Amino acid sequence: MQILLGLVIGAVIGLVAHFALPHRHLRGVALAPLAGAAAAAVVWTALTWVGLGADSPILWIVAVLAPAVTTFALASLLTRSRLARDEADRVRLGV
Repeated sequence: MQILLGLVIGAVIGLVAHFALPHRHLRGVALAPLAGAAAAAVVWTALTWVGLGADSPILWIVAVLAPAVTTFALASLLTRSRLARDEADRVRLGV
């Protein structure tokens, strides 16, 4: 049940990443929150299997940092690839 804390933290961080990064109209609104929630869930699960509980500060620090790094990197990468593909299409079409 405590994994829901990680899922909510990851989704909120993903939502912040979506609105903080430019070109948000080029990616779906659910992409970053889902990526953040997935990253937080994986990290939370792995660290609880290691033996850390909700009272451990390491669990909370990693549960915040992992989705932040994942979502900002993923959103930036996908935006750059979309912009490059759009530019290649413009060149190919002669627009």
